[in-house]
Amino acid sequence: MENFLIGKKHIHFIGIGGSGMYPLAQILHKQGYYLTGSDNNETETLKAVRNMGIPVFLGQRAENIEGADLIVHTAAIMADNPELIAAKESGVLVIERSILLGLITEMYDNAVCVCGTHGKTTTSSMLTHLFLGDNKDITAVIGGKLKKIGGSGICGKSDTMVCEACEFVDTFLKLYPDTAVILNIDCDHLDYFKTMDNLKLSFTKFCNLTTKNIIYNGDDANTVEAVSASTSPARRITFGYKSSNDYYPENINRISDFATGFDLYYRGSLLSHIVIHVPGRHNVLNAVAASAAAIENGVNPEKLNEGFSDFFGSVRRFEKLAEIKGVTFVDDYAHHPTEVESLLKTAKSMSFKRVWAVHQPFTYSRTATLLKEFAEVLKIADKVVLTEIMGSREKNTYNIYSKDLAEKIDGAVWFSTFDEVAKYVTDNVEEGDLVITFGCGDVYKVAYKMIEIMNEK
Repeated sequence: MENFLIGKKHIHFIGIGGSGMYPLAQILHKQGYYLTGSDNNETETLKAVRNMGIPVFLGQRAENIEGADLIVHTAAIMADNPELIAAKESGVLVIERSILLGLITEMYDNAVCVCGTHGKTTTSSMLTHLFLGDNKDITAVIGGKLKKIGGSGICGKSDTMVCEACEFVDTFLKLYPDTAVILNIDCDHLDYFKTMDNLKLSFTKFCNLTTKNIIYNGDDANTVEAVSASTSPARRITFGYKSSNDYYPENINRISDFATGFDLYYRGSLLSHIVIHVPGRHNVLNAVAASAAAIENGVNPEKLNEGFSDFFGSVRRFEKLAEIKGVTFVDDYAHHPTEVESLLKTAKSMSFKRVWAVHQPFTYSRTATLLKEFAEVLKIADKVVLTEIMGSREKNTYNIYSKDLAEKIDGAVWFSTFDEVAKYVTDNVEEGDLVITFGCGDVYKVAYKMIEIMNEK
């Protein structure tokens, strides 16, 4: 790919507060480029961007692009966005953020790209910790914030890069992976892919781009099928729960609500006893995948626990926010039925009296397509409270509303505003309850409203 950054001085980001944009801004800022950005909503990420000294415009307007000689936007920006229209009419080079990410991955001789429907951010975060735990000076672009690196990106001096690779609208096909880590393939983004066969084909194409290692879930039939169809000469390495895989766990032991131990094996040989400080059996598998990728890229197996020792989850991944008057508040990013099921089953296995699911459905297409599946997994919780659907990049052509989901769940309630949700929950929680806010929109704001109310009480 031609290096379109050469000669550029002022780069403008439309939607700089997005989880995929922020780490790219961190990297380019560290490399010395002058950056500006815009976004529509005030968030913690925008505060972090401003703290880096990057000017941010709140609201997207044509005049925001003034002076830029390269403009980057997210795929979520709609075609009628006035700032994007002005950018395309300006004569300045305008690119979608996945193009920029692709160029950055090409700059590194050892780009480790983590993809899959579920677990990308947690596994990418774990892998970043494992590299840093073995003193590897890496670059990382992660889809969520990681406290250890002070955000969702870090710019190191080595040739190794950890990159979260998202399949949404085939953006991961613009990357240059040396190692691909494929966690799983599940029904999602079918508004774009239409069929599971098309989705698997995209993962096959991603494998074909990979040059060194394909590390994949040998227990997941869809993943195995996608990898098997690839013509890439890269080495195949499997991980999973079953001992037929190259990397697998044995003697899984729950130490506490938030800690689990297991023995990590490679082809019948014990490598290390691992302790992770994030809950759930699914996170054991994420840890095995991260360990496999780390070891295959030079991390000493004896150093794995140093990396895991200070990993307590990335932001918005079963993140414990507060415990007030015996009520525990946790926030999570889960926004697909499979993720919600893992989240709520993990919560129910803990020692809490009741589990509250405070969910913000994300996108009308996903809610409409998977309405029945969402209803079934939400029933795992003792109490279900829904906000309105966050449409994000979509318009509600599906005529779907949160009340349609609530009607399928006994006892579920829904509210139009975050204030109403926060009041209802705080009026009805009891000592010993766990309240989880989850979704990939801004439902975390409800959590902080509830914490504020509980502190005032």
